[in-house]
Amino acid sequence: MSSPYLATPGADFKLSDCPTRVEIFPDKAAAKAAIKDNAKAVSDLAHRLYGEADRKLLIVLQGMDTSGKDGTTSAIFHRTPPLNVKVASFKAPTKTELAHDYLWRVHNVVPGKGQITVFNRSHYEDVLVVKVKNYASAEVIDQRYDQINDFERLLVESGTTVLKFMLHISPEVQAERLRDRLVNPDKRWKFNPGDLDDRALWPEFMNAYETMVQRTSTHHAPWHVIPSDSRKTRGAIISGIVRDTLDAMNPAYPDPGYRPKDFQVS
Repeated sequence: MSSPYLATPGADFKLSDCPTRVEIFPDKAAAKAAIKDNAKAVSDLAHRLYGEADRKLLIVLQGMDTSGKDGTTSAIFHRTPPLNVKVASFKAPTKTELAHDYLWRVHNVVPGKGQITVFNRSHYEDVLVVKVKNYASAEVIDQRYDQINDFERLLVESGTTVLKFMLHISPEVQAERLRDRLVNPDKRWKFNPGDLDDRALWPEFMNAYETMVQRTSTHHAPWHVIPSDSRKTRGAIISGIVRDTLDAMNPAYPDPGYRPKDFQVS
């Protein structure tokens, strides 16, 4: 399922060529069924990865506010026991984090052997919001693309599979979701007035995302640009890619060498 959404490494990339909505399921029920089937398979594969305790999986979710990072995580892992699945979120850096290089806090939470980690936002904030709001110079930002590529290559060469998803939504759908957060008392806690400031910079953010994908979709860690106007379709696509990736990894429980004849259990 990844090929239609893959940003081909080294090829020209235009975000305007990527749809925010696709019709690949006859209805929501079919998309929901695909999510359920994928989640069940992911649960088994994740447990096998945990038992194998050797390789790692990092899932990066990057997108504008309301693009569905929390919902995507739930779609993938709602059947998976939390033995080896962790979520790391990246907000404004603390004073301690600012005292280190910008990747320090990221490297601290990458997955260990047998683990799966989801980045809800990520190190890419440092070439997105930092770039759009001029928190660093253009020269510093330009250096970071290569630094990030090298960092991800280190992870891959150390046994981590890296899946990167840009959750691509339209400004119209974002407006609907922001209004829903404000109107719905159960969602109002998620509303942040600062989201409107970012929304006012939509063209600048889209340019930053386009450059991000162009510069950091690599053979070792390519980007998938996922149509995210439909929650169910987004969840089905991404859970399918995660499932396919784990299938290809084919994790296996280790054989400890024990056999029933060697022990008497009474």
